[in-house]
Amino acid sequence: MRKVMILNGPNLDRLGTREPEIYGSLTLTDIEKLCHQTAAELELTVDFRQTNEESELIKWLHEAAETKTFVIINPAAFTHYSVAIRDAAAMLTDGLIEVHLSNPISREEFRHTSLISGLATGTISGFGANSYVLAIQAFARL
Repeated sequence: MRKVMILNGPNLDRLGTREPEIYGSLTLTDIEKLCHQTAAELELTVDFRQTNEESELIKWLHEAAETKTFVIINPAAFTHYSVAIRDAAAMLTDGLIEVHLSNPISREEFRHTSLISGLATGTISGFGANSYVLAIQAFARL
């Protein structure tokens, strides 16, 4: 079975209680279950992770680069300012899809810039938890 690593950045462990009018009422655990279910239907396996630490996310991107694992990433706030995460993502050779629950372009101006988008195979945003589902489906078709 093909494997995809799904990486989640800071504050996403607070989903369900953090600004539900923007991010929805599902928890990250709910989204993880949805990802595993979607992947199983497509005969894929998922390695789902979350961290609030920039260095840990970088380490995981290095791991994905070394093992040639496709990555779906929601870098959260790191999207807009982490050159270190951008540089680690640039090492990926098997592909990268950037996801966001909300549509950053429809929000505050500082969220309009993504350091990851230019490296990504594609970006999916604004569909809530379904952004992850769409990313898994896109990966399955690549």
